[in-house]
Amino acid sequence: MTIIDLQVSPAVLAWPEIRETALRAEAAGFGAFHVFDHLAGVALEGDAMIECFSLLGALAEATSTIELGTMVVNVWNRQVGTLVTAAASIAHVSDRQFHLGIGAGASPASAWAAEQRAVRAHVEPTVAARHERVREVIDLAASTWRVDREEQFSTFPLPSPAPKIIVGVNSTALSRLAGERADGINVKWNHPGHDEFLAAADEAAGDRPFIRTAYLSYERGLLDADHPTRIEMADRRIDRLVLAVFGSAPDLPASV
Repeated sequence: MTIIDLQVSPAVLAWPEIRETALRAEAAGFGAFHVFDHLAGVALEGDAMIECFSLLGALAEATSTIELGTMVVNVWNRQVGTLVTAAASIAHVSDRQFHLGIGAGASPASAWAAEQRAVRAHVEPTVAARHERVREVIDLAASTWRVDREEQFSTFPLPSPAPKIIVGVNSTALSRLAGERADGINVKWNHPGHDEFLAAADEAAGDRPFIRTAYLSYERGLLDADHPTRIEMADRRIDRLVLAVFGSAPDLPASV
C-alpha cells in the first residue's frame, strides 16, 4: 500500500498555518510532513521563507507522531558535515523516522540558482561535481550514523532510527547513484522519464531494501487509492507519494 505524505510551501503559508496544517495532517493519518529547502520565497513564487531545518525543529516540537522529511535539501546550501549533523539532530529531537530527501542542486542556467547568487553561494556548473556532492553527503551520513562508527565521530549526534536518505532525481545517472548508495529515490511522477529512472535505480540497488517514492501537486482525488494515477503507481510499486501544496492551505479529509 502506498503511504501518502504531505508538503506545504513556507513561501506562501505563515508559520501558524504550517503548524496547523501539520497537526491536521497528523490527525488525518498522513505518513510524513515534508518541507522545502529554499533560501528565499521567490523560488516558490512567494514573499517569505523559513529555513529548512529551523522549520523542522519547530515542527518536531509542534507534532508528536507524524514523520518529518525534506523534499528536497539542496546539498549546496550547507557544508556537507553541517547538513548531515542537522539531519541527525532533527531525527534525535523528533524521536521518530526522518526522511532526508536530497537533491544535486541547480545549474547556473536554472532559475533556482538566483537565490544562491543573491547570497554569494557557490553554484556548481558541472553535473559530475553536483552528483559527487550527493555521494559525499550519503557517504558521510553512513560513516557518522553507524553504531560502530569511528572514534572521530563518537560525539556527533547518533540518530535512532537513522534518517532514510532519498535522492530526488531527474536523470538516469543520478538514479543509479541513488540505487547504489541511498535508501531510496524520488521521481516527479509527471516527468516522462520516471519509469526509466526507477528502472535504473532498481538495477543498481539489486536485492537490498530500496524505497521508491514519487511526488505530484496536491489534488484531493489523489488520496483515493482507486484514482487512475494511484493505480498506475501501485503497478510501479511506489512506496510513498508526496503531495506538494504550493498555494494556500489544502482542504484535508478527516482521514486518509
